[in-house]
Amino acid sequence: MQFITNQLLELEMDPILVEYLSAIIMILFIGLICIIANLITKKIVIRIITHYITNNKYTWDNMLLDRKVFHRLSHIVPAIIIYYFSPTFPNYQNMIEKMAIAYIIIVGLVVIYTLLNAINDIYQTFEISKIKPIKGYIQVVNIIIIILGIILVIANLMGKSPLLLLSGIGALSAVLMLVFKDSLLGLVAGIQLTANDMVRVGDWIEMPKYGADGDIIDISLNTVKVQNFDKTITTIPSYALISDSFINWRGMESSGGRRIKRSLYIDTNSITFCTESMIEKFKSIHFLTEYILQKEREISEYNTRYEVNKNNPVNGRALTNIGVFRSYINSYLQHHPGISKEMTLLVRQLAPSENGLPLEIYAFTNDIRWAVYESIQSDIFDHLFAVAPEFGLRVFQNPSGNDLKNLAGETKGDVMSRELGQ
Repeated sequence: MQFITNQLLELEMDPILVEYLSAIIMILFIGLICIIANLITKKIVIRIITHYITNNKYTWDNMLLDRKVFHRLSHIVPAIIIYYFSPTFPNYQNMIEKMAIAYIIIVGLVVIYTLLNAINDIYQTFEISKIKPIKGYIQVVNIIIIILGIILVIANLMGKSPLLLLSGIGALSAVLMLVFKDSLLGLVAGIQLTANDMVRVGDWIEMPKYGADGDIIDISLNTVKVQNFDKTITTIPSYALISDSFINWRGMESSGGRRIKRSLYIDTNSITFCTESMIEKFKSIHFLTEYILQKEREISEYNTRYEVNKNNPVNGRALTNIGVFRSYINSYLQHHPGISKEMTLLVRQLAPSENGLPLEIYAFTNDIRWAVYESIQSDIFDHLFAVAPEFGLRVFQNPSGNDLKNLAGETKGDVMSRELGQ
């Protein structure tokens, strides 16, 4: 600064003008140094770091490049140069130093924030991240660091000790709790969700209260994002998963089987005892041959032992078409390649209702994929609807408009026939 001033005075310029010109020249000189230092840092140093990271055997450090940690760190260099040149302007030295330090603190906060996010990205490359996500904890640390950084910046600009400002936070604790209520609730909920392993990224959950039915794609401090099967995104507060109930289908997915629980409604008017001709017909069905022969022996032995009068089918024991059909379904499912043999397999009757007799199938497919599961279930019921009449059974269905129309047409035809006959 003194050298520039002396050079301008030798040119016999006005001292007042020299003072301003020397200050302007010095500012331009410092700015030029900052630009050169910034270019050296970004064009040379960062390129060397980038070349080393992209060519080594590790992959985790690529996350630091993706998050531009080193690029943001390079912004500190100009601030350091300005700080060390501050004595050049004695009248403004204190202000320049404070502004430079404040800028360095802000850049440091941005670097730490970016670094923590990069750490979370690195952690997500491991399988354990799906079981124990740390994004919520990262966000808590970010909030704490930002608060401390703001305190440091204010303390620096005021020229006071940060401890003095920290002591005043106690009086603002109630306000802070109100402002960060959701974050605090989310933090507690996040700890409970992680500790109890209630949800993971990738879990299929169902929460009708929030319209959520799909896979979890993100777990953060305040929210859990669910991508529904229609590709919409539902955002649920983290603490809602603690306070409200929800269904997690992870157990089904890990078991390797998906449940079929559906009923076939049989018209009770079609249920009857089996005749000899029906029994002979059933013997020719592959899945029923052994069952019919075994039941015939059991029934014959029982009726002989108790001297049952066989002239009336009500006496003693006899086969029914619904019982034979139930046995057929059970055998059919046991031989079905898409049904798990290690899990529960039941064919049971439920309580009769105005819609007939429910014959419920309770089984598990051996493939949990949605499309495959639906295909297996549909194939089974397609077959059962088609074979039910072979057992003399009718599947119950409420009369449709076409049925009523046909019935009305038949009634009108009967009336006309009678009139013509008369």
